[in-house]
Amino acid sequence: MQTEMPFFEGPEDALREAVRAIGGPKKVGPMLWPDKTTDAAARLLQDCLNAGRSEKLELSQVLFILRAARDAGFHAAFQFIGADVGYEVRPVTREEEVDRVTSIIETTSAQLATAIATLQRLQSARRVA
Repeated sequence: MQTEMPFFEGPEDALREAVRAIGGPKKVGPMLWPDKTTDAAARLLQDCLNAGRSEKLELSQVLFILRAARDAGFHAAFQFIGADVGYEVRPVTREEEVDRVTSIIETTSAQLATAIATLQRLQSARRVA
């Protein structure tokens, strides 16, 4: 796992490194544009990661790259983006995410049970009255 953040000149540079960590433009390009040939998709991706070009990635494509980079153990691109907007970012383990979602489910399940009991009580009271 990567521990220190390299210097990036900008977000495109950080995303280029993320693409490299995933396997390069010829691997990532076709994942983003499966309807294109490998070479055409790789060229388009390289154009999108060139700040001087008009081609740009959609936000969902940026997120895809960041997720795939995370899965490859490369966190610096997202850490760069976070730092650029004033956040300190650290990777979350799958276990931490499972714990977070489990906690949400438990809390909302308890709230739902309470709401159902309240609704049943109100409906019963209405029938009696």
